[in-house]
Amino acid sequence: MAASAVRGAVALRTSIRRPVAFVRKIPWTAASSELREHFAQFGHVRKCTVPFDKETGFHKGMGWIQFSSEEELQNVLQQENHILDGVKLHVQARRPKVLQGDQTSDEEKDF
Repeated sequence: MAASAVRGAVALRTSIRRPVAFVRKIPWTAASSELREHFAQFGHVRKCTVPFDKETGFHKGMGWIQFSSEEELQNVLQQENHILDGVKLHVQARRPKVLQGDQTSDEEKDF
């Protein structure tokens, strides 16, 4: 039983500290594959999530890119301009998730 609790605590710590970029202003013409391809130049993209609006069928213009390392995320953040389909993306590091009972922002709820 104690080993299970330790594994859970380690999993929680790792999930909180994942190197993830939050991306806004994604043009509606861009697919998640294009977003993944753009950010792959900075390192290994482990996960690329772009949520869709069920009513319109279009993505919501924001998404998350998870990298394999913090260094890869820092490489992304150091570049001033990220342009996709002629549109400048707004990229920032995702803030760490807060513990239960605290408020989470919209950018953290879906990832």
